[in-house]
Amino acid sequence: MERKVSCVVGIDIGGQSSKIGIVDAAGRVLHRTVLQADGSTDPQVFVGGLAAAVKALVAGSGRQVLAVGVGAPNANYYTGHIAHAPNLPWAADRSVPFAWMLSEALGGLDVTITNDANAAAMGEMTFGVARGMKDFIMITLGTGLGSGIVVNGSLLYGSDGFAGELGHTCAVAENGRLCGCGKRGCLEAYVSSKGVVRTATEWLEAGDEPSELRNCPRITSKAVFEAAERGDALARRVFDYTGGILGRKLADFVHFSAPEAIVLFGGLARAGKYLYEPAWQAMNEHLLAIWKGKVKLLFSSLPESDAAILGASALAWNKLEQTQKQ
Repeated sequence: MERKVSCVVGIDIGGQSSKIGIVDAAGRVLHRTVLQADGSTDPQVFVGGLAAAVKALVAGSGRQVLAVGVGAPNANYYTGHIAHAPNLPWAADRSVPFAWMLSEALGGLDVTITNDANAAAMGEMTFGVARGMKDFIMITLGTGLGSGIVVNGSLLYGSDGFAGELGHTCAVAENGRLCGCGKRGCLEAYVSSKGVVRTATEWLEAGDEPSELRNCPRITSKAVFEAAERGDALARRVFDYTGGILGRKLADFVHFSAPEAIVLFGGLARAGKYLYEPAWQAMNEHLLAIWKGKVKLLFSSLPESDAAILGASALAWNKLEQTQKQ
């Protein structure tokens, strides 16, 4: 009989899907699955489906799972709640006691949660390009824009657990776009997969500039990237615009915490040089002289699905270690 190896479950909850992994103490993701979002607005329905996916993965793995760690938008490490997360229909207009609900659905298994970008930062700090760094900022570029801030080797949570919402700082002050959070001009409304689509769509509707994007049945950030790769001028300008906004805000973030590096992670980061070059240029143009050319701008070195899963699993391992010390 195969000996059951003790593991934890790491879960990365996103607006379009939830990635689930079984992780051992060495940080290896041994088994994975993905749960696609079904658009439900009922927290019980979502938690029930997630618990079923976790149980099925564990049952087929032959592993002994000791605890669960979760990274999710607007997740509060202190309270275990997910509150008013614009990209999660079941938590968009309420505070959901998520850790307690998932624990109950998993038969009392301990569940610890944190913001999804914080989880990604933990994964990058432990296993990725930020290994050994004590001061860096993780920017997650997906459906929205998240951030995890590490200061002196520790995640910044603030007094209430919600510190680090850099995606909802103001990027465009005059006539800014309406963000999913209800504010106008948020960075997330411009620098995210949704933001890229909105920029491309607005520009196509506002003029008659030739672009292969006009023939797309549905414009996505991937379609804009592929058009840019093929030399489409409008698509490349979309990324110049997006990267410029990102870079200016990154300069603000450097002025706040003086990080050694800023790490870009997530689907939109796949745009590579089209996003990086304008972001790097704009960041350094807007930095004070004491930081110009000194702060590294890096892409995550971890597989996209693994950074948040590994970071979420680190929450569970840390909780287990704390419990054992008590």
